[in-house]
Amino acid sequence: MKTLKIGIAAYEDMKTRTMAIARSQLKPKVNEPKVWFTSTESFAKVLSNRNRALLAVIAATHPTSLRELATRTGHKASNLSRTLKTMERYGLVLLHHGERGRVRPEVPYQAISLVRSFSA
Repeated sequence: MKTLKIGIAAYEDMKTRTMAIARSQLKPKVNEPKVWFTSTESFAKVLSNRNRALLAVIAATHPTSLRELATRTGHKASNLSRTLKTMERYGLVLLHHGERGRVRPEVPYQAISLVRSFSA
């Protein structure tokens, strides 16, 4: 099962880590998170119950367009577009652009794993 690892860290910690990687001072380990959020609240907002249900519909039905997804979910295509673009920024979905502006959403993972330490 392909799983996306997500981490939560303070903005400054993420910035420091990213700069160290860019300077080749740090090499990320294979088992480290690939996506980072600055708080559990921001993570919860992007992966709300409604958005998780949307991801499940995409994974189960493989819609060929946002219009098809809108029909299946009862959501407006414009709202879906906004939501999916946000999820795409975090790597939760892939948006394949086709002819005539058609966008096909894809969920590349079967599971999400949250890594969170208790330290501040």
